[in-house]
Amino acid sequence: MRHTRVPTPKTAPPSNRLRAWATRAPLLPALIFMVAVTQLPFVATLVISFFDWNALYPDARSFTGLGNYSEVLTDPDLRKSVLTTILLTATVVLASLVLGLALALLLNRRFKGRGLVRTLLIAPFLLVPVAAALLWKHVLYNPEYGLFNGLLHWVGGDSAAQPDWISNTPLLAIEASLVWQWTPFMMLILLAGLQSRDPELVEAARMDGASNWQVFRHLTLPHLRRYLELGALLGSIYIVQNFDAVFTITSGGLGTANLPYTVYQSFYQAHENGLASAAGVLVVIGSIIIATFALRVVSSLFREEVSR
Repeated sequence: MRHTRVPTPKTAPPSNRLRAWATRAPLLPALIFMVAVTQLPFVATLVISFFDWNALYPDARSFTGLGNYSEVLTDPDLRKSVLTTILLTATVVLASLVLGLALALLLNRRFKGRGLVRTLLIAPFLLVPVAAALLWKHVLYNPEYGLFNGLLHWVGGDSAAQPDWISNTPLLAIEASLVWQWTPFMMLILLAGLQSRDPELVEAARMDGASNWQVFRHLTLPHLRRYLELGALLGSIYIVQNFDAVFTITSGGLGTANLPYTVYQSFYQAHENGLASAAGVLVVIGSIIIATFALRVVSSLFREEVSR
């Protein structure tokens, strides 16, 4: 009886394995540093979120399971901060997208000084967030020497009203500063989308008698759909976590406390470590969900570019 020999899978030679490890070795310190800086603190935060732990009474901590999460979702103040976060994010993202689209359409045209205009329009996004918030709070909103009230005084004379913008419209004041800072980001994404559009399609549509509105509606918008989605998702990831503008302009008062600011209050002011950790974990989970959609949009954009 003849026995057949079953072929065994070939393993890589030791030299190849050593070469593979040699190429990966320089990345190991960066990987270890990233895990130590990001993942270990998150695991610690996740563990603390299951405890009733007040920093003022460290010996009185006890395991509560999902009790902190239940309190985050049922406490009226925390629920209000969640609604404020949703309203703030939706308003800023939508307004930034609309203004960014208008500026992208403008900058996609050829005109003298276009490079300088692009640089000036990108400048707000390059500012440190705290510096941008301070600029709006003191240079623009201040009721005594702010630019807005100075313009009202110049237009209306001595009888012109001098409103306190932050006190009268606190959430709108934060939204305006964030829209000003994030519109250049949306503009860059949409401008890249416009410049990737096939100019021959636009030229053919114009030769067929299509108006500017018809070209925008039937060619430009469908082409920019993925870029609009990407801008909305990336903007949402960052604005959901925004803390600087709320803390700097209103200090969370007048109904402007969003979820990141509430986490700050719970941890640094109320010293409720467990409650603050639970709220922080929910913020991270929400950001991961949005980031997952953003990565899918990015991968679909890459696939479209490769297939061309």
